[in-house]
Amino acid sequence: MMLLENYTSLLHDGWNEVFAQKRTLRRAIEHAVSLPMVLGRRTISRTICSLDRAHQDWSADYKLFSRSGWQTDGLFTPVLRDYLARYPRGPIGVAFDDTKVGKSGKKIAGASWQRDPMSPPFHVNFLYGLRFIQGSLLFPWYRSEGTVARAVPVRFEHAPCAKKPGKRATYEQQQAYDHMKKEKNLSTQTLRLIEGLRHQLDEQGARERHVLAVVDGSFCNRTMFRSRLERVNLLARCRKDARLCMPASEGGRRKYAVEIFTPEQVRRDDGIAWKRTRIHYAGKRRWIRYKVLHTVLWRRGAATRPLQLMVIAPQPYKLSKHSRTNYREPAYLLTTDLTSSPSLLIQYYFDRWQIEVNHRDEKSLLGVGQAQVRSSLSVPRHPTFAVASYSMLWLAALKTFGTDRTEQFCPLPKWRKKTSHYSTLDLMTLLRKEITNETSVSDYVHANMAQNLMNYAYT
Repeated sequence: MMLLENYTSLLHDGWNEVFAQKRTLRRAIEHAVSLPMVLGRRTISRTICSLDRAHQDWSADYKLFSRSGWQTDGLFTPVLRDYLARYPRGPIGVAFDDTKVGKSGKKIAGASWQRDPMSPPFHVNFLYGLRFIQGSLLFPWYRSEGTVARAVPVRFEHAPCAKKPGKRATYEQQQAYDHMKKEKNLSTQTLRLIEGLRHQLDEQGARERHVLAVVDGSFCNRTMFRSRLERVNLLARCRKDARLCMPASEGGRRKYAVEIFTPEQVRRDDGIAWKRTRIHYAGKRRWIRYKVLHTVLWRRGAATRPLQLMVIAPQPYKLSKHSRTNYREPAYLLTTDLTSSPSLLIQYYFDRWQIEVNHRDEKSLLGVGQAQVRSSLSVPRHPTFAVASYSMLWLAALKTFGTDRTEQFCPLPKWRKKTSHYSTLDLMTLLRKEITNETSVSDYVHANMAQNLMNYAYT
């Protein structure tokens, strides 16, 4: 079965409950099918032209995102169902991270000046655009297939910043701004996203399983660790100079022990033995060294909530076969999960890198955020719709090929390192290859789509 046929079938069956009308469902599937194949900027107008509707009224296509009554969370339900069916046991690993999409229009709802994450450490630059929070399920393909893990998005929500009032703002306006800063900070909005995902997992029959939210150092703070979300555990990278302690001895009023230590001191302490475990990263299973401390307290962050501290030793690597051995920076992890093994938690931490791969693919290949919309409903909807299409494409590829690269894909150039797995660019290239066949493989693909992609690539 072809990839395009599986892709359209998954879209029709998975999104049938999201859209109330059949014509709206069909229009949404048409946009989801053509979006990965469009050449150039991924705008709505270019998608419409590829569907051979360049000389028709475009208002219905734009109203799909600005007026139609559908919820973005339902677009990711098929991914949740597939994950729960493939991995029925253990914690549900979900990686969370924020990403920014650059904009130029000054009338775009939610756009603001923000710190550019790509700026060098010695000079902070600013970026005008939108901020989104992404949550991606971590598919542990290495358990059965022996290949790298894959993160498939299940959430992509707009997280606008609080708008700062001007210099002539009244006292009431300044107080309202201070309140909105707490309501719209990144950690608070991430907690609401996790809570919504937890509720959706309960509806899919995963009430007995815990969610392990894997985050980076920007989420290792008081807001996240003092939250008490049901059946949700956190795994975060912490600072090496965080002030930690052990619980005080029983029989007194003191809660925290007098002795304070940092994760860096634990790494340098020869009295705490190193342990070894094998995890899958960088293409194969490798040995790593780590230390673990149980029932650790973080007074400023988690108060009296018991945590587990894991210290990962610097990992060696080489830039070439005969070059010198370099070492990466050590990692320090804090988690509220006190029951799972350290090996499993460390594996989830290494798998979290796949969400960075998602950010790169969504921006550079799918053009998330390039659509020229200004409606307050379309601005967050279209990027989420594009990310949902990205998730469904990977789900269709998993059902069609498994995790291995087959002969159906275009051969790699000689300068490319040979690999056994495929990429997003491989899937997009294969979709374009399939629509050039003389016989149509789907009702959602117009007969002239291949020609339209070339005709409107640079218009």
